[in-house]
This record gives sequence, C-alpha cells and structure tokens, in this order.
Amino acid sequence: MVTIAEQLAGKRIAITGGTGFLGTALIERLIRQVPDCELVLLVRPGKRSTPAERARREIFRNDVFHRNIEERGETPRKADSFWAEIERRVTIVSGDVSTDGLGLDEADASIFASCDIVIHSAATVSFDAPLDGAIEVNLLGPTRVAEALQNLDVAPHMVAISTCYVAGNRRGHAAEQLLSDSPFDIDISWRAEVEFARRCRTDFDAQSRSSGRLEEFRKRAGNELGAAGTPLISAKTEQYRKRWVSEQLVEAGRARAASLGWPDSYAYTKALGERALDESKGNIPVSLVRPAIIESAWAEPKPGWIKGFRMAEPILISYAQGLLKEFPGVPEGVVDVIPVDIVVAAIINVAAAGPTEDGSIKVTQVASGTRNPLKYRTLVELVNGWFTQNPLYDKKGQPIAVAEFTFPGRGAVERQLSWAQKGLDRADRGLKLLPLRGKQAMLSMQVEEKKEEVDRAAAYVKIYGAYAECEALYGVDNLVAMHDQLEPDDKNTMACDPAIVDWEHYVTGIHLPSVVEHARVKTKPTASDPDARSKRLRKRVLSSERHLAAFDLENTIIASNVVFSYAWLATRNLGPADRIKFTLKTLQEGPALLALDARDRTDFLRHFYRRYDGASVDQMEQLGHELLADHILTKAFPAAIRRVRKHRELGHRTVLITGALNIVVDPLKPLFDDIICAEMSIKDGRYTGELLSVPPTGEVRAQALRDYADANDFDLSESVAYADSSSDLPLLDAVGFPVAVNPETRLASLALKRGWLVEYWSKSDGSGERILPLGPLPSLRKSRR
Repeated sequence: MVTIAEQLAGKRIAITGGTGFLGTALIERLIRQVPDCELVLLVRPGKRSTPAERARREIFRNDVFHRNIEERGETPRKADSFWAEIERRVTIVSGDVSTDGLGLDEADASIFASCDIVIHSAATVSFDAPLDGAIEVNLLGPTRVAEALQNLDVAPHMVAISTCYVAGNRRGHAAEQLLSDSPFDIDISWRAEVEFARRCRTDFDAQSRSSGRLEEFRKRAGNELGAAGTPLISAKTEQYRKRWVSEQLVEAGRARAASLGWPDSYAYTKALGERALDESKGNIPVSLVRPAIIESAWAEPKPGWIKGFRMAEPILISYAQGLLKEFPGVPEGVVDVIPVDIVVAAIINVAAAGPTEDGSIKVTQVASGTRNPLKYRTLVELVNGWFTQNPLYDKKGQPIAVAEFTFPGRGAVERQLSWAQKGLDRADRGLKLLPLRGKQAMLSMQVEEKKEEVDRAAAYVKIYGAYAECEALYGVDNLVAMHDQLEPDDKNTMACDPAIVDWEHYVTGIHLPSVVEHARVKTKPTASDPDARSKRLRKRVLSSERHLAAFDLENTIIASNVVFSYAWLATRNLGPADRIKFTLKTLQEGPALLALDARDRTDFLRHFYRRYDGASVDQMEQLGHELLADHILTKAFPAAIRRVRKHRELGHRTVLITGALNIVVDPLKPLFDDIICAEMSIKDGRYTGELLSVPPTGEVRAQALRDYADANDFDLSESVAYADSSSDLPLLDAVGFPVAVNPETRLASLALKRGWLVEYWSKSDGSGERILPLGPLPSLRKSRR
C-alpha cells in the first residue's frame, strides 16, 4: 500500500482560509509530513498589508511551526532553512471568497486553477455573524471556488470543509449524507435566501437612517461622550448606526435559522452552502468534510496547541473566574468536540483518497459523539474538579471558588442574567447622573465592569447554549473506515479515529492547561500590585522619546473652574452681606449652568463670560496675580505641578490649553513653555464680555494642539495630553499617550475601556473646600463714565 505522503507527492494543493485556526494547522501538517507537495494559499489582503505579509505574520510565525523549526536544529528567531523551504514550496495568491471570481487577477487565477487539489476551509465561523456576511462567505464561498475551477482540461479535486451542525437541531442519528438525501431535508431555494440576506442589508440600512433612529443614535452618543464636541459625537452616532444595522442582521440570521431548524446563522449558511455547491459544481469532483466543535490538539504538532479562543474557551475561563455560575445543557447529553489534529488528518486523508468514481459527493463527518462520546455531566465534573485543584486567583491573591452546575434549562439561565442586566443598567444610568470625579468615579467604573461581565455571560448563553443542549449523534462510518485502511505508519502520523482520545486526560491534562496558558489569567496566589498597570503606562508617558505634553487647567492642574474664578474676582470688594447674596444667587443659577455646560462647553463659556462686560483691564491684570496667590496656588494639585516640571526636565515642550481667560492663566506662564487660552475683546480699557475667537474647548482645543504641533514640528503620536472630562476627548484622542486626570464618570469609563493611564491627584492638606469664595473681596466693576 502507498502512504499518504506518497499519494500526495508532487501534488499542488490550494488552500483557502489558511489564516484561520484549522487552516493554519492544515498547512503546518502538510509542510512537515507531506514533504513533496506544493501549496498555493489564497489569502485576502489586509487593510495595511499584502497577502504575503499577512501569510508570514498570521500563518508562518505562529508557534504551530516551532516543532518543524526545532526538528531542523533551528530556533524561531533564526530559521533560515525553514523560511527557504516556505519560499520554495508555498505560493501566495491574493483573493477573497466573498467576492465573485474570488477577486483573482489573471495571473493568480491561472495559478489557482493549476492545482490538483483545492481544500476550501475559508469560512465565517462566528455563530453570531451578520446574516449577509455569513451568506457571502459560507453559502456562496464554496460555489465561487467551484466556479473558478470550471472548464479545465483536468478538473481538480475539491475538498470543502463544512460542519456537522448542518444537521440542525434534530435529535438522534445524523448520517454521513447530503442534506438533500436526508428524510429531514427542507426544500428551500438557496438563491432566494441570498436575495433575502442582501435585501435585509438594504432595508436595515434604510431604517437606520430614519429621523427617529438617528435621533436615538445621537442621544446614545451624547450619553456616552457628554460634551465631547460635534465631530466626535457625530462619529460615535455613525458607529451606533452601523452597529444597529449589524445587530439587526445578526438577529435576522438567528431568526431565519431558527425558523428552519438550525441553531444559528453559521449552521444555516453552511447547510445552504452545501446545497449550492451540489447544484453548481458542474464537473468538479467534490468531497465534503464535516467536523464537529474543533478544539485544541490531541498530539500534533504538540498537545494543546490552539490558535485564538474557540467556542468553549471563553465559557471555561468565565466559569473559572466566577463570572458564569450556570450554563444550560443536558447532563446525559453528548458534547461533540474533536481535537484539531484529528480534523486535519481527516482532511488530508480525504484529499489523498480522491473523489468518488461516479462523481457523487462523499461526506465524511469528523465527530466523537457516536464513536467515543464525552457526556456533558462528565465534562462539567472534569472541569469543576480541575479548577478546584488548580484555581484561578483574583487581584488580591485569593483563590476563586467555582460553582457547582445544576444543569438548568437555557430559559432559566437567560432569565437570571436578564434580571441582573436590568438592575445593573439602572445603577449605571443613575451613577452617570451624579457629579462623581476621580476615585469616586471608580464606583461607576466597577458597575460598568460588572455589567460587561453579565452581558458577556448572557451572550455566551445565547450563542452557545443551543450547542450544549444539542442531542444529535453524528455518524462517522466513512471516517472510521478511512482510518482503518491507513498504512501502519500513517495510523501513527495521520490518525483520524476519535476513539484514540482519552477524554479525561485530554480535558484535564491537555486542554484546560492550554486554555489557561493562552488566556493569561492569574494562576498563582500572589496579590497583584494594583498600581502595576499605572506604573507601566506612566513609564511610557514619561519616556524621553515623547515630544510634547499638553495640559488642561481645571480639575487637571487646579481644583477649580471658571465660575469660582469669576466669583473670586466679582466679590473682591463686597461686604459680608453682599457676598452671601452673590453666593446664593450663583448657587441658584448652578443647575442651569451645569446643564448648559453639559450640552456645549463653548456655548457655556460664551454665556458665562458675558458677565465680564465692563470690567477694567488694569484691575483684572492686578487681580489676576492676587488670584494666583489666593486661589490657584491653594487649589493646585502638587502632583500636577511636579508632572509639568518633570516633562520640562525630560526636554518635552509643555503647553497649557484651556478655555479659561488669559487674565486667570497669565500668572502661570513661568510654569509652561506656552499657553493657549481664551481672550476677550477690549474697548476703552474695559472688557466687552465677547471673545476674540472660539474658545479652545472640544474639537477646537484639539485643532489648536495640532496647529501648535505642526508649527513646532512635533509628532502628536509621540505626545501626551492630560485632561479630566469627556468634553476633552478630542484633545486626548489627538495624542498617542492620553492621560485622564481625576476623571468624571464618562471619561473614567472610556479611559478604562481604552487602556489609558488614569491619575488621581489631590490638593495639599489644609487647602480647604470652599464652593464659592466667602472672604473679604472687592467689587469687579466700576461705573462707566
């Protein structure tokens, strides 16, 4: 008999989907164990990379090839002979299975068509993908590959990778046969489904542009970003619109799949893809390989190898971290998982065996449920026992106790999570209405983190719950027969019989250790340094490589605002009774001023600065220095002053950019290299209350920084910005190293999500907490003469 390597010697094999989990494992196996074949990889161009660059980064630099490299006596850092072999045996062509004609140019189309075998592995594997995207890739992708191979003198053998779950939500035996030959087949037109999906995209996009929807998206953007300015809120509004369209397409796919008996759009589009390929293949000989749930490797190239998180990994980690207390499932049911190396071996064996003589499509299912079943209860007990003996640890270094599953129904788990979501939503909305700042805002951040955890758990139940409750048993007669016919040596290197897997050893000795390693979770009982992340980010912020450091003023350098500065100046010459009257009036105006500030910072400043109309310029200049001594220095954050000086010490240019008036900030000139601030027009030695230009807030502040950087030849990607409010987002987004200082709740939440440095700076002890000035202060205005 001939070995698999000998059968494939001299063959040119095309592979789609090579950058994915299964595709990468398949390429590695062919390179290492079938030394005399050539590979043609169809790779989609990246946004900023060529197909060849993507293949090098996403395929050949993966640790799956380390065994191959080490067997040559080389290391991943220096693997000259390995790269020489890749150069000799692998050809990269630019293509996209979601595009008619595969997006191939004439030269690449000729290379693709010259192959002896085409293994179509490309797929949208997400169980909650938007319907139209899943249709284009999973349904039409196989047909497009077949069409690209038509009208050749010798038709290549096409091996199409599908999934066992095309059988749908049925119970009992699911044979290795085409769905059209099954007694459970539903007669639907795949072409009509394509038209439906494309129409859904158009319809939902039109709905998303209605006035009501756009108002909803803009309101949500405003709630998230606050007074961040029109450009950022508009961009966020558009993000919400596109996200809404995508969510509707996900729900449309889920609903359509459920109506036809499939668990989700993935299984539904894969099933229709099989039907479309059967009808459209022409003279192309086709074999179908249907894996069950593919997980980490049993043995090849090393036990536990995995690329990215698959279906089970996020559930396992959430359970180990105490985030997921329950998960639906039938305790006596079967969890049909299969190690990736067994699937890879099956695909190679099918490719080597060739197509059927009569031109019919042969189906090979790669599943464990009928041959070597893993019961759901057994899996849960193994996982529970392993994480009990090998717990993960929380930030305080304490072991996390895992819950005992009670095997509730999916509906019960979804209801529990729904109640938790509603309670956290209410708490989140309430906290965002409060004027929390700095460490107080952490409470809101903690609620939001918990909300995200519950949302994530609910998504897992919704997406994967149907698979845990699936009671289909997939026949593997063709798979086992193929394994039995292998040469003795191939039974060691290309084994594809699921019976070889010892599930207890696989789960506890291979898979779980690998999952924990790749998840980079805390596995040792040592308390985490709560400041470790901040120290790491601070070190980058204070690197000598930075060019420029921009600072906001209010609640960043000083614990004050324009209202307090005005109140100090306005009441300087008033007696006690008038000061109290002024204070009460200002406090009465507070809610209206806060509301205006929340809506638009620029409008607020213009409105408020009208109060300076008629103020003497000479008097304001004199009072400005008194304000610095009496107000700014008593309210300054010493850590902020030290940070400005540290940047200057490191050779960074420092600039203060604030909407505060020049009369307030001019005394700070010695601290900074430059100051950009608001200025009022002057007439007859008095201020008019009108600004000379748009005050530097929101997007104007960011543009002022860009102009300043351009004028001084600074690179903003190597610069730092410090600010405290969501209205400062344009400024923070403009630099490579944003820092949130004493952030209010919205900015605290955004800083956490984006991984920014957060600093909590406080005033000096004994500096006081006056809301408005109440000391002996003089009148701001003099009568006009």
